[in-house]
Amino acid sequence: MEQDAKRKKYGILTVLAPLAGVLTIIPLAPFICRFIPPVMIGEWNFDLVVAGLIAVIIVRLIIWLVKPLMVPACLVLLGILTFNQFRDSYSFDEIFNDYKTLAYQNWMIRDNKQSDVLSLNPRIFENNTDKTTRLVKAKVNYTDSLVRNFAVKHSLESFGDYEAKYGMITRYFSLFQYINTRFKYVPDALRDEYFASARETIQNGLGGDCDDHSILMAACLMSIGARCRLVIIQGHMYPEIYAGNKSQYDIMQQAIVQLFHNQNIDRIYYHEHNDEFWINLDYTARHPGGKYLNDNVKKVIEL
Repeated sequence: MEQDAKRKKYGILTVLAPLAGVLTIIPLAPFICRFIPPVMIGEWNFDLVVAGLIAVIIVRLIIWLVKPLMVPACLVLLGILTFNQFRDSYSFDEIFNDYKTLAYQNWMIRDNKQSDVLSLNPRIFENNTDKTTRLVKAKVNYTDSLVRNFAVKHSLESFGDYEAKYGMITRYFSLFQYINTRFKYVPDALRDEYFASARETIQNGLGGDCDDHSILMAACLMSIGARCRLVIIQGHMYPEIYAGNKSQYDIMQQAIVQLFHNQNIDRIYYHEHNDEFWINLDYTARHPGGKYLNDNVKKVIEL
């Protein structure tokens, strides 16, 4: 009788342990994915595949070494995820979003280069003797201690869970999110264009016009290591961040889709010339790579 009971118990465990293993792999894979660097083969992303294989190996080891603990471990994990639904932590919602955005990255995002004259007319790039260029550059003081401290503080506020995966990209986008969700448009006086320094815009509570926002964004990002430039178009100015070459751009694009998943992104707007990719950071954009207001480019100011 005792042996029959043991065999029955072992038989139930044999059925439940693999099921519990599968239920553990599903949330474990996207969690592991946050801690491995992007794995790109061509234009395809295999982060989740690699993370899934690691999750399978971990679960198989648990079943092999301590099969009776697989079911309790799965129940504990599901309990933690349920509890986290009411907290700002890893939960079922986060799992769903990670799967959705990683799949979206591979299947839905299309490269959409903004059609303009950036690649065709080298004369629009800065002329250091130009008055506007000189005035704007003088205001982008990214070594200012106030600007640096502001940038460091707010670069740490968001996306910390993805820092192991995307590195400084998370810090740049955390800063972008802070500035763009708080910046308020205030025009200059009629017929009197004023370029505010980043320090001034921080001190006035993040208010100003498009050139003030551009100077602020560029100075703050450059103070923590990013490379930026400013683009002047018909009636507007906006900042761009350097993404790198095509493979580096693909990683930054993946980060945008994953970190800003709630924005329903359908395309990323960027400029490219000689395998250098630049992504729009306009104050009108809800996410990096948002839509340009127009493509009538007048001048590009390298910083």
